[in-house]
Amino acid sequence: MFITFEGPDGSGKSTVIKTIYERLVNEKYNILLTREPGGTPIAEKIRTVILDNENVALDPRAEALLYAASRRQHLVEKIWPALKEGKIVLCDRYLDSSLAYQGGGRDLGVENVLNINLFATENTYPDLTIFFNVSPEVGLSRVSQDKKRVADRLDNESENFHDKVYETFLELTKKYKDRIVVIDASKPLNEVSENTYKILKEKLNELS
Repeated sequence: MFITFEGPDGSGKSTVIKTIYERLVNEKYNILLTREPGGTPIAEKIRTVILDNENVALDPRAEALLYAASRRQHLVEKIWPALKEGKIVLCDRYLDSSLAYQGGGRDLGVENVLNINLFATENTYPDLTIFFNVSPEVGLSRVSQDKKRVADRLDNESENFHDKVYETFLELTKKYKDRIVVIDASKPLNEVSENTYKILKEKLNELS
């Protein structure tokens, strides 16, 4: 089963996904935790290029293509083999992030970015996506208060950019409502984590 975690910057998804992973491992599930962009050595190198604050000249289309290239490598080397072995894959960001950030935020168009990624992924969609719903204002406030986090090139984009990303995410939750489950990520982290865990367990129990 392929499960992705999505949300605006500062939604808390990266913290929650680690907590969920540890709980499921303790329950003896055969599970893989990974992230995008990145997840493999080659894909991580592409991640460095994309998020480097010095790369301000990176063209939006080139950025979208780099994400798709990183995603392809990630699938080939890590995700597809894990799924073939019968593992549950938990991935921090995937296709929907490209649709929101490059399709919406960069104004490239969701359909254009989707087509690039369907080619790269050979139409590989997640079985379930959890969207951590929090406003850009709250999310970016959390990012700025996080002393351990170094703001990357996308974190440092304009408020208008992050607003467009968020609105596109909301549109995607409606378009893919059979796949995407929305979690209120403005609540305390332990409550968000518990709600996420319950949703995942229900889904896993359906398949067992």
